[in-house]
Amino acid sequence: MKKQDFPLILAPMAGVTDVGFRAVCSSFGADATVTEMLSVRAMAYNPKKTEFMTLTTPEEKFKIAQIFGHEEEYFKRAVTNEMLSKFDSFDINMGCPAPKIIKNGEGAALMDKPSLASKIIESVKSATNKPVSVKFRKGNKQENFLDFGRMCQDAGADFVTFHARTVEQGYSGKADYEAIATLKAKLSIPVIGNGDVTDEKSLAEMKKTGVDGVMIGRGALGRPWLFSELKNLPQKMTHFEAIERHISLLREHFEEGWLKLYIRKHLLWYAKDLPLASAVRQKIAMCEDIDDALAILKAFFV
Repeated sequence: MKKQDFPLILAPMAGVTDVGFRAVCSSFGADATVTEMLSVRAMAYNPKKTEFMTLTTPEEKFKIAQIFGHEEEYFKRAVTNEMLSKFDSFDINMGCPAPKIIKNGEGAALMDKPSLASKIIESVKSATNKPVSVKFRKGNKQENFLDFGRMCQDAGADFVTFHARTVEQGYSGKADYEAIATLKAKLSIPVIGNGDVTDEKSLAEMKKTGVDGVMIGRGALGRPWLFSELKNLPQKMTHFEAIERHISLLREHFEEGWLKLYIRKHLLWYAKDLPLASAVRQKIAMCEDIDDALAILKAFFV
C-alpha cells in the first residue's frame, strides 16, 4: 500500500464484503479493501466457490485477499494460486471469533498456538514478495495480544491489524483503544486499528492511539459513503446511485434467484437510517423482487 497520511481500509466481513460493496466503498474513498475470508483448503478443493469471492473491479485501489486455515502447506499453495495473483497483498486471519472457525483450530484459535501461527506467517512470506499482514484480537483463552503481535513482527509480517476485543466479547462491548495504543507503542511495524470507528469523533479517538491507519467494518454497513464523510471528500455519486451500482455489479456475476436472497440484508442496512426506517425495512423484507425493493428505497433517497 502506498504511503498515506492515514489510510482507511474496508474490513473483511463474511457474507458482506462482496465485489459490489467493495467497489462502492472504494468509489467513496476507501484506500484499500479486503475480501471475505478465503479458506486456503477450499481454494485447493473447491476453487469455483472461492473464485466468486475473489472477483474485483477497477475501482478498488489496493486489493487485499484475506486467507484463513491452519495448515502451512495450504497457505503456501494459496498465495501462489493464479486466482489470487491480481491482489496486492495478503492478510492472514488469526482473529475470527466464529465458533465453527475456532473449533477447526483456525481464526483466533491460532492465538493459542503462537508457534504454529509463526510458521504459517513464515510460510506465506517465503511464497510471495507481496506485503503480508495478520489480523488478530486481544486473545482467545487469554489476553496475549502483545506477545502475539511481537511474534507476528518477528515472523516477518509487514503490518498487523488489531481488533481490540477478545473472542469472548465477539462484537459486543467497546473496543479497547488503550490496548491498541499499547500494541502500537511496542511494535516497529505499522499497526492498523480496528473497532468502533463509525464517525468523525470515533475516528479522532482511534487516531489518538498512534495507529498508522484504521480498518472500518460494521460502521460501513449500509453506509459506504462513510469513507467520504471521514475524509471530507466530495461524493462522486448519490447514495441511491451507490446502491444501484452495488446491485448492478452483482448482477453481472450472480443469478437473480440467489441474489434476491443475498442482497436483502444489504438493502435493510441501506434503509436503517431513513425516516420511518422500521416501516421501510418491513416493506423491503417482504419484497420478492429486487427492483421493487429499489423503488421503495428510491422514494426516500432521491
